[in-house]
Amino acid sequence: MKQSSQTRFGALAQVFHWLTAALVLAAFILGPGGSEQSVYAPGRDFERQLHESLGLCVFVLSVLRILWQKIDGRPTAQPLSRGMELSAKAVQSALYLLLLLVPLTAIAGAWLEGHPLTLLGGTLIASPVAISHDLGASIAIIHTWLGDAILWVAGAHALAAIYHHVILKDQVLNAMLPAWIAARKS
Repeated sequence: MKQSSQTRFGALAQVFHWLTAALVLAAFILGPGGSEQSVYAPGRDFERQLHESLGLCVFVLSVLRILWQKIDGRPTAQPLSRGMELSAKAVQSALYLLLLLVPLTAIAGAWLEGHPLTLLGGTLIASPVAISHDLGASIAIIHTWLGDAILWVAGAHALAAIYHHVILKDQVLNAMLPAWIAARKS
C-alpha cells in the first residue's frame, strides 16, 4: 500500500483510479438503458443487477478514493500554465462530482419510482423513501444525462493525459501509471 511520492501516485491511489475507470466504462457499456419498462423487464434482470452492482462499486470506490487522498496526498504538481492548471482542476472536480452523482441519481430514481436496488446474487436494498414516481422518472433521466457526461469528461481527462505525454513530454501521465508501465514509457 505504498503511498504517493513527490512524483508519483502510490499503488493504492493508482488501483482506485484505474479500477474506477474500468468500472465506469463497464457500467456504461453493460447498462440496460431504455424506458423504465425495458430496464425492469424480467428478461433484463441480470443486466440491471450487474449495472446496479457496478454503479454501487463505483460509488464506494470513489468515496474510499476521496478519503485515501486525504491521508495520502498527491504528488507535487507539474508546473503548468494558469489555464492548464484551472482546466485540470475543473475536470478533476467534475469527475469526482460525477462519480458521486451518477450512482446517487440512479439509486434515488429507482427508489422514488418504487424499485429496490437489486445487486448481483439477488440482494435487494429496499427504498427507505416514499414513492414519487414522476420525481423518480425525472431523476432517472438526469442519471442518463450524467452517465453520458461522465464519459465525455473522462474522455477529455484521458486526452489531456495523452497530450501531456506525447506533446509536452512531461511526467503527468507517468505519475498515475503503474511503475512497470511508466518505466517502459519513459
